[in-house]
Amino acid sequence: QVQLVESGGGLVHAGGSLRLTCAASGITFRLHTTGWYRRAPGTERELVATISSGGSTNYADDVKGRFTISRDNGKNTVYLQMNSLKPSDTAVYYCYVPAYWGKGTLVTVSS
Repeated sequence: QVQLVESGGGLVHAGGSLRLTCAASGITFRLHTTGWYRRAPGTERELVATISSGGSTNYADDVKGRFTISRDNGKNTVYLQMNSLKPSDTAVYYCYVPAYWGKGTLVTVSS
């Protein structure tokens, strides 16, 4: 059974940083593209960043230069380092591997 478990969310002031972690199990993690999506209140889920099995990365325009996605295949883990956080980054952040989603972790950025 595939499980994706996110952690690291919380409350932070604008300009602060958080590091999200997603631990995967039940899947050959190193073979798959993985990434982070988010859903802000009243909006649709949107792409934040992805990283391929080979390490190529892709970012949404509004997080480029502030967020960094990385992976550790030995630990079956993907990370999202979020710096210079803005109130507009407030959302539930979801870990993703094709066909599977985590339950999400809430990030709240206060102004």
